[in-house]
Formats: sequence, C-alpha cells, structure tokens
Amino acid sequence: MASKSAKRPQPDKELVAIADYVTGTEIRGKVAFETARYMLMDSLACAMLALRYPACTKLLGPVVPGAEMANGVPVPGTSYRLDPVQAAFNIGAMIRWLDFNDTWLAAEWGHPSDNLGGVLAAADYLSRQRMARNEAPLVMRDVLRAAIRCHEIQGVLALENSFNRVGLDHVMLCRIATAAVTTHLFGGSRDDVINALSHAWIDGSSLRTYRHAPNTGSRKSWAAGDASARGLRLALICLTGEMGYPSALSAKVWGFNDVLFGGRKLNVKQSYGSYVMENVLFKIAYPAEFHAQTAVEAAVTLHPEVKDRLHEIDQILIETQEAGVRIIDKTGPLNNPADRDHCLQYMVAVPLIFGRLTAGDYEDGIAADPRIDALRKRMRVTENTQFSKDYLDPKKRAIGNAVQVVFKNGSQTERIAVDYPIGHRRRRKEGIPLLRKKFESALATHFAPRQAGAIQEACSTQKRLEAMPVPMFMDSWAV
Repeated sequence: MASKSAKRPQPDKELVAIADYVTGTEIRGKVAFETARYMLMDSLACAMLALRYPACTKLLGPVVPGAEMANGVPVPGTSYRLDPVQAAFNIGAMIRWLDFNDTWLAAEWGHPSDNLGGVLAAADYLSRQRMARNEAPLVMRDVLRAAIRCHEIQGVLALENSFNRVGLDHVMLCRIATAAVTTHLFGGSRDDVINALSHAWIDGSSLRTYRHAPNTGSRKSWAAGDASARGLRLALICLTGEMGYPSALSAKVWGFNDVLFGGRKLNVKQSYGSYVMENVLFKIAYPAEFHAQTAVEAAVTLHPEVKDRLHEIDQILIETQEAGVRIIDKTGPLNNPADRDHCLQYMVAVPLIFGRLTAGDYEDGIAADPRIDALRKRMRVTENTQFSKDYLDPKKRAIGNAVQVVFKNGSQTERIAVDYPIGHRRRRKEGIPLLRKKFESALATHFAPRQAGAIQEACSTQKRLEAMPVPMFMDSWAV
C-alpha cells in the first residue's frame, strides 16, 4: 500500500470564501443595518421575556458560583458580569429560550440571531480591554456589522445544505459563523479566520435528538447559546496562534464531508453579502416554531367562529409544507413546554380555544386543559405541495399553512390560508410597529420605567444606536 503524503493541502475553498468575506467585504447596505437594529431589539426583547422562566434562569451566571469577572461582560437584565465565553452562553440561551427570535428557513433551518450572544460578548470584552489601555471602544455599528456577517454565513450555508437530513442540528452553523466573525472582530488575520473555521467544522455537530419526538426537550433552548460560546472560545484559541486544519471539510475518510455529511460536498451557490439579514424572518406575533406561524395566524382568525362550538367540531384540517410535516406534525402525549412549542397540532389548538398563543400557553397549567388534546385528536395534517414549492422558491420563501374546521352537522368554516407570516420581509411595513411594541412590552416586564425609557431612547434611531459605545449600551441593560 502506498504511503499517504503528509504535505499540508491548501485550505478548503469553503473556508477561504468565508474568510475572504469576513476580512475583505465591506457591508454598506442601509436596509441591512436597519434590519440589524430591529434584530438586536427583537433578540434582547426575547431575552428579557425569558428571564421570567426559572427553567432558563437556573442555567445563567458563571460556570460555578463565584467565578464572575471584575469588569466582565454584563449579561443583560441581570447583575452578572462574566468572562466573554460564559457571557455568550448566557446571552445566547436567553435569546433562544422562548423560540421567539428571528428565523431562517431554507434547505437547513436556524435562528441567525443566536450568534448575537458571541458577538455582544466579544465586542463588549474587547472594548473594555481597549478602554483599559486608553483606546477607543467599539461602537454599536461594529456590532450590527458583525451580526450581518454572522447572519449571512449561517444563512447562505443553509440555502442548499440540509444537515438535518443526516441528523445534525443547525446550531453547528451558529458556532461556525460566530467563530469566523469574532476572530476578525478581535483583530485576527485572514489565516486566523481560516484556522478558527477549520476548528468549528471539526467540532462536527450535536444530534437533533433533543428537537424531535420522543426526546424533545429544553436543550433546544440553550444549544445555540452553547454553540455561539464555543465559536467564541475557538476564536480565542486561534488568536494565540494555534494551528488550523486546512482540509477539515474535504479530507478523505477523516473530514467533515466523509464522516458526517454522507460523502457529499457543501453546496454554496450564492456569494456572501447581506441577503440574509435583509430577508430574515421575525417572530413578532407568536413564540412558536416558524413552520407553524401562519397556521397560528389562521387559527386566531377562526377563533371567534369556533370558540363557542368546540364540542361540535368533527375535524380540523391543516395543510402545511413538507418541512412542517417532518418537524412538527406530532401526536400523543406532550411532556414539557419544549415538546409543545414543536407540535403543530398544539399550536393550532390553543388559538382556536383562546384566540392567542403566548409563551405561557406552553406551560403545564394551560396544557392540562382537556380541550387541547381533544382538539388535537380531531386534527388531520397533510402536505400542500404548492406550499412546499413556494417555501423553497428563492423569490418567495413563503411559509404557508391553511386551517379549516369541519363541524359534526356537515357545515364548515372558511379555509383560512396564510402564505407569509407577519415577520416576513413582504410584511415589514405591517410587522415593524408590532416588533417595536414587543420590544417595549418586554422591557416593561423587567425594568423600572426610567431604565426602560433610557434603553428605548438608545435604540430609537439608527444614528443614535450606531454611534453608542458598546460598553455604554451593555451597561444600560444591567440590573
């Protein structure tokens, strides 16, 4: 048998493309920066709402008691000041906890704002280090630019590559994006970024076990915070000069493609720019898995007609996309809130009964209402092939659902079909006022009026926010 050459290959082209984008492509688009501001507001609103839930807060703080850091990164809404890696975990877990932050749907799914934990922690830590040397801190425009890049890397990789079909979880894309962008944020070179990316791919991915029946659980609410923190940790490791692995993807037998992707190569047809941030989907109205958003909207529309006739219902017909059938079509007992917010039938039953769907509706108290499971048993979920086609059409990126109720006497409601959720780019004009309201309401649940007002003022205009030093912004959220 011939010996294998130990000569180092050139870096995989996929690593190079991302590194060139992060270190060499300027982001100037007005729409991208404006959307990034709304993304920041929306994400931190989700984080503040998550602080109402002990299942989330029990995971927050230092790795062990007492391991806080003097002049560390402030964790918004708390008194914690932590090292940047643990702060990234805290912030990321808070943002993702309620399944209420932004979403990207393509061949792979995910939540690009999950990267914000690593970006905010890195930017704040770096800024405080600079200030200690009497240097200027980063400003929030730097954070928004970094977020745009993270969104783009995660979203473009998701366009053509379905990691979920081989059982891998999308949080790997969060780790990859955070590693690349924070390496550059800290001043790393193009080679440093390539090295960090190689480590991020070598890490592989967690399994999707915790997102699917019969094992659905709360890890799905902190997995992305963990991934963003890991990406930042890899960036810090590579900034020491630690070596990378140029064929992390393509190495025969041992690379990502052969070990975890069925021997396939990554398919990246679209160049990196600001497309993903400009077209990201916001969860404005309902904290629900995104494939169900329009189904929830349809069910809310039907609520007035059916709320007094629940006992007369014979069937509830739900049409959804192929991805919706594969991910959230679920029967049988639902064991916890994470189980329920990934069940299409549960997310339709609650608004049919109550005319709403809130984070609290996934808790045990509401779930014990016998009417919910009674309605679930009457539901029939089918794939609408047109919804599936429009879902993958890059000119549409629709997330259609339709709901219709059939009564025992043979009468039926109108079939309510909704193609685009309120958080879609096509509904931005309608959605942004509601996003602002979500932001203001979330602040009101956690801060005294004066502090809430100061935060709102800081985020009120693009110019004001972008010019604000990062530590000043982060300190405004501390309690």
